[in-house]
Amino acid sequence: MPHVETLSIRGRLQSLQRQWRYHDPMRLTPFSCHTRFPQALHRRRWLLGLAALSLSPVARATEPAPEQHGWPRPRPVPGGVARIDLGPAEFRPLALQGDTPLLVLGQSNGWHAWVGIALSAEPGSYQIDCQLPGGAKRTVPYTVEPHRYPEQHLRVEPRTVELSPEDLARHQREQAHQRQVTQRISEAPPDWLWNPVALRMSVPVKGRLSSPFGARRVFNGQARQPHSGIDIAAPQGTAVTAALDGEVVDTGNYFFNGLTVWLDHGAGLLSMMCHLSRISVQPGDRLLSGQPVGAVGATGRATGPHLHWGVMLNRQMVDPTLFLAV
Repeated sequence: MPHVETLSIRGRLQSLQRQWRYHDPMRLTPFSCHTRFPQALHRRRWLLGLAALSLSPVARATEPAPEQHGWPRPRPVPGGVARIDLGPAEFRPLALQGDTPLLVLGQSNGWHAWVGIALSAEPGSYQIDCQLPGGAKRTVPYTVEPHRYPEQHLRVEPRTVELSPEDLARHQREQAHQRQVTQRISEAPPDWLWNPVALRMSVPVKGRLSSPFGARRVFNGQARQPHSGIDIAAPQGTAVTAALDGEVVDTGNYFFNGLTVWLDHGAGLLSMMCHLSRISVQPGDRLLSGQPVGAVGATGRATGPHLHWGVMLNRQMVDPTLFLAV
């Protein structure tokens, strides 16, 4: 998430009051707006409203608005997304991270590669390979910046932390299957190239964010893998919908994830929804954003009803909130 500047309400009020002294109190001229207020509106109430607005992440975000470059919002940290300038070219270039094709968007006046960065990536310098059709290959550098995620301690059923031989064998079979699912890289929809909001996702369920992306998780006192999605707490049975147009490529009941649906949105962008109480789709179904996928549940390793929502880009789990409007 973007860095948010925090100011006290008192300090913000003092700043606004200093501006007020030099302007008509019935005009918003300090903010380049010339709409007159009704005489009955008290000056202090107006100041308090502006102070509260100034404290919101939307108003105080220091990152550029996503509309300037489209979604996802670039954030080159472990578990984030890097936006790499490839320059102008008549045809869309091919970009690779190792042997994994990358999402390339833009037009002839400028192309960009979007790189999903592994949560396990160390800060430092990296590079991708870029090649035009019939042209020479070149490398393009980028930097992964450091970031520290919070730690989260949870209590769950002991059998889901210390696995029996049978449960371990099941989990290993499921891991192998899901690795096959996540290798999928299909064609990007044509409108992605020119539409800057084509990859903007909608939240798949309304609820409270109960666990953030990247949290270092400790189950029953034992450290485990960082959280590769976000958890949204919602009542059992609440409808879960597709965050973006896509095709259902896998459904199943998994040891840790419970009832799960994977969607392929194109060009190596996938999403998963876990711990569902029911699944209302099947592999091969094509969904539009907002169409139902299933319902919130607590299947698999869960402390209560919630949706685990994950997003994968070029085979790396990345922060889903980077694909949402700020």
